[in-house]
Amino acid sequence: MAVDLGEDVERFVEEMSGALASLSGKPASTHSRETLIEASNIIAGVIDADGRQADAELNTYLEIIGPKLDPPLFVTSFQLRDSGVLDGRKGWLHKPSVLLDLLVRADARNRTHHSHRYYALALRLTHVTAALDLVPSPDEIRAIDTFRTTMLRAMDTAGLPRPGQPDTRPIPVEPLAADDDLRRDASQPPTTPTPQAPSGPSGPTAPAATAGEKKAEAEVEVDLPPARPLEDLLDELDTLIGLTNVKAEVRRLTSMLQVQQLRAERGLPTIETSHHLVFSGNPGTGKTTVARMLSQIYRALGVVDKGHLVETDRSRLVAGYVGQTALKTKETLEASLGGMLLIDEAYALARGGENDFGIEAIDTLVKFMEDHRADVAIVAAGYTDEMNTFIDSNPGLKSRFTRTVNFPDYTTDELLRIFVGLGEKSHYTCSEGALARVRELIEAEPRTRGFGNARYVRSLFETAIAHQAMRLAPLQDPSDEQLTTLIADDITPVDN
Repeated sequence: MAVDLGEDVERFVEEMSGALASLSGKPASTHSRETLIEASNIIAGVIDADGRQADAELNTYLEIIGPKLDPPLFVTSFQLRDSGVLDGRKGWLHKPSVLLDLLVRADARNRTHHSHRYYALALRLTHVTAALDLVPSPDEIRAIDTFRTTMLRAMDTAGLPRPGQPDTRPIPVEPLAADDDLRRDASQPPTTPTPQAPSGPSGPTAPAATAGEKKAEAEVEVDLPPARPLEDLLDELDTLIGLTNVKAEVRRLTSMLQVQQLRAERGLPTIETSHHLVFSGNPGTGKTTVARMLSQIYRALGVVDKGHLVETDRSRLVAGYVGQTALKTKETLEASLGGMLLIDEAYALARGGENDFGIEAIDTLVKFMEDHRADVAIVAAGYTDEMNTFIDSNPGLKSRFTRTVNFPDYTTDELLRIFVGLGEKSHYTCSEGALARVRELIEAEPRTRGFGNARYVRSLFETAIAHQAMRLAPLQDPSDEQLTTLIADDITPVDN
């Protein structure tokens, strides 16, 4: 493991030293010391994230980083831990480093992409460091997510495209000269020779893993578009309105899977990480949207090989006669092989009692999950309380659905943004009076169990479009502005 981390450190130092050399006009070798300190900070930040600083982590740090420091660090793991040198280094992950800030400013000025390469290499270092443990701690996974967010926020603030996204900035007309201030920054020595904590997210593409050798004879052929890069999918996830904790859960699960893949590739022991999840929450809170994205993330990671999403519910799993339910359920499950199955209102399968055919569907589901651990992911979705009852209905469900993601109701501001977004997609704009009326109706809607959230807003938008059409119908030749603008009179309650 130490050898692999050493290779990643060398790659980081080599490429980042080259990036600095292109800015300073000096040889890359003159920047190796500061880029080594940067790599050591990134590694130290992850090691310190959970406060444990385990012997395996410290020994690897001392083996890979210690001899290269100036002066070299030749101590035992006990002495390093006792000295407190790495204590508090996790805070380094919460703000852009001097080096990242320099690269971001250079990219913004010169239309270059040095910060993108920093992002990929640094995130790789965080994952490799986390893979030193058999099971990365939740704090380590959160630290990686924090670092990723820190780096992307720095790029967003500077107006840079995110890694993997097209660069739409204007192309400079004249050749670019190295800036004096960048030369000075790039040649400044680090303020401290000891490791401080860094920040690190994940690389743009993750190593592929086999989805499993077993394939069902009845597996359905699915016509799918090409797999999308992982970073592209995570960026799309980040753009979803609201769902802050949900998006963080998905990112952390992604990092956990990447770390386990690294260990598997290197022949290190791993623990089985369940790919099945429970999505709990009211209707219209984005469960299907996130499931669709997660299926593609699983595909990018190699967890599944197709990544398609099959949506189902009790009516598509349960038949009315003895023996038919198992066949019906199995047919739906086989259609999801290589991808993800989303069972909406899954709790309905357990509602009928011991003699209900829904129990047969659950038994078939549990057996299928056991037989196809490596080539299917299942998401069971529904109201929070009922989903707890559903999981408790069968010991096999409880042992396989070990992770629950809670989808909260949207706030009024978030629902208003969803309404505006629906309009933008259909080339509609809202007058100030229309937006005020939309807010008024959203706030008047009771936030009781079953509140429709985004579904309610979509109905509100469709109702507004219908009323606008009726309002404009008598006009002989309405203008483009009239055809694309919603006014307060168009916004009416859904039931009207």
